[in-house]
Amino acid sequence: MDHVSQYAGRRRSRSEALRLLGPAKWTYFHLYVILDIFSRYVVGWMVAPRETAELASRRIAETCAKQGIDPGTLTIHADRGTSMTSKPVALLMADLGVTKTHSRTHISDDNPNSESQFKTLTYMPEFPERFGSIEDSRAFYQRFFPWYSTEHLHGWISLLTPEMLRYGMAGVVIEQRQKVLDAAYARNPERFTNTRPKHPPQPTAVWINPLTPAIATEENLH
Repeated sequence: MDHVSQYAGRRRSRSEALRLLGPAKWTYFHLYVILDIFSRYVVGWMVAPRETAELASRRIAETCAKQGIDPGTLTIHADRGTSMTSKPVALLMADLGVTKTHSRTHISDDNPNSESQFKTLTYMPEFPERFGSIEDSRAFYQRFFPWYSTEHLHGWISLLTPEMLRYGMAGVVIEQRQKVLDAAYARNPERFTNTRPKHPPQPTAVWINPLTPAIATEENLH
């Protein structure tokens, strides 16, 4: 994966599963999502009738193959669901040369990147209260994820789309936007009372849980 998250020299993705309501009470489908946390680009997803280690392993292996991941270059930060903490998934990641980390226990918002994505998804007006079938849910996400990765502007990544940041288009887009801002300022400087408008800079790094100075100091003492 190019233009992806960097953490201690490694690329980092996030793997999460979301439970979806099915057509009747007590029926569910499971949405697996692998998210590049630097660009917020969805590199892999799957809707399955159940949550199992075998399905999680297949999705991870297929995504690594599709993205051309070299051994020793990727860290996957996953939830603590039974599939992601299972021995088959651990063995697969070892075979692929992927480092695995997990969410902290008893903390529901351990990864704001995935939480933000799920919130965008579930707050969409088109998001149904229940899916009529697993095929319906897959059809919905076939529309949602391309929109999320190629059209949706993300505040956390300087109002860029994940596609722009992941595939090296961010610099050109920001430059073009800055020209528009400069032209607007030249025409009507009185509309900008504080200073000349400036586009937010292109992101260069990302953290799942950035350490506060106090925590960082404490950890350095051990």
